[in-house]
Amino acid sequence: MIMMPRSAIVIGAGIAGLAIARALAVRGYKVTVIERHQKSSGASVRNFGMIWPVGQPDGHLFETAMLSRRIWKQVCTEAGVWYDEAGALHLAHSAEEWNVLQELAEKYSHRGYQLLNAAQAAAKSEAVVKNGLYGALYSADEMIVDPRKAIDRISDWLSEKLGVYFYRGKAATDVAYPAVYTGNDMYEADEIFICTGSDFETLYPHLFAAAPLIKCKLQMMRMTAQPERWRMGPALCGGLSLAHYSSFKVADSLEILKKKFEQEYPDYFRWGIHVMVSQNEEGELSIGDSHEYGMAPDPFDRHCVNRLILEYLKKIAHFPDETITETWNGIYPKLTNGESYWTAEPESGVRIIGGLGGAGMTLSFGLCEKLISNH
Repeated sequence: MIMMPRSAIVIGAGIAGLAIARALAVRGYKVTVIERHQKSSGASVRNFGMIWPVGQPDGHLFETAMLSRRIWKQVCTEAGVWYDEAGALHLAHSAEEWNVLQELAEKYSHRGYQLLNAAQAAAKSEAVVKNGLYGALYSADEMIVDPRKAIDRISDWLSEKLGVYFYRGKAATDVAYPAVYTGNDMYEADEIFICTGSDFETLYPHLFAAAPLIKCKLQMMRMTAQPERWRMGPALCGGLSLAHYSSFKVADSLEILKKKFEQEYPDYFRWGIHVMVSQNEEGELSIGDSHEYGMAPDPFDRHCVNRLILEYLKKIAHFPDETITETWNGIYPKLTNGESYWTAEPESGVRIIGGLGGAGMTLSFGLCEKLISNH
């Protein structure tokens, strides 16, 4: 008796949708992806392109991030996607920031992070501002892709190599297992996965309203390609980032640093600003970002927020050409209960995956691999 392969429909072609599609396809599923837009334009292409294990605490999340990194590297190699194993350099320009970095180096000694003095940190990147520099924490685990190119190229690879079929320009308007409706058209499958970020509120409004989710708007900018193929080396983070990532909470001295930030940078805390920089293949620099929370984010970017980001950036880094060529914002759903992702089964055979917040690029491949392997 010939067994037919199981089939799956994935709604959403952002990074979570592509990660689920991959995890299913490599296991022999016949996979169809339904995407409302003709071209990727959501949060998955509006970010730094950072695969960022350093931001995840020990245990399940760090392991998931490292698994994700391994899958990213494999997929990029097979799909011909540019990537840079650049690592990350967390800079300290105050004694309080330096205290936190020293403590983190000790707490995470098993991860192999390097605590660098000022001279060593400056040697890692020509972009580092040396004035007032105490030192830095260097992690070699972080990887950079260009999300604007990577997302589309991975879609092509899934189609060409794994037989995943994409319907683009079709909005899923209803789900009633085993069917997905896109207006007058209907598609059926053995399993249905919804990976549409906050858009799943249109399919399951009551479930969305009851979920511990809020929308987050971030603002980002891009600097022009740097002259003479100049490279900055590792992705750069200022001290404000120490107050942002959950992995840094293990440092007891972080509370002292947060109080200092609250006094010195009240506007930065108001807009949820911390400052990071990544560099793509062409040498362009992605800079950000801010975090505004609410169920109806303001569609208009705030000049004052971009100005604050650039003012802080000048304190930690400088670049050969600092011309701003683009500004934009992105919106993603974030959990309010402290968790890092959210899944739900609104009916048998249907699963929603989301709530990854700003860690979608870091966690999606690993998370989806685990979810499907344990399926």
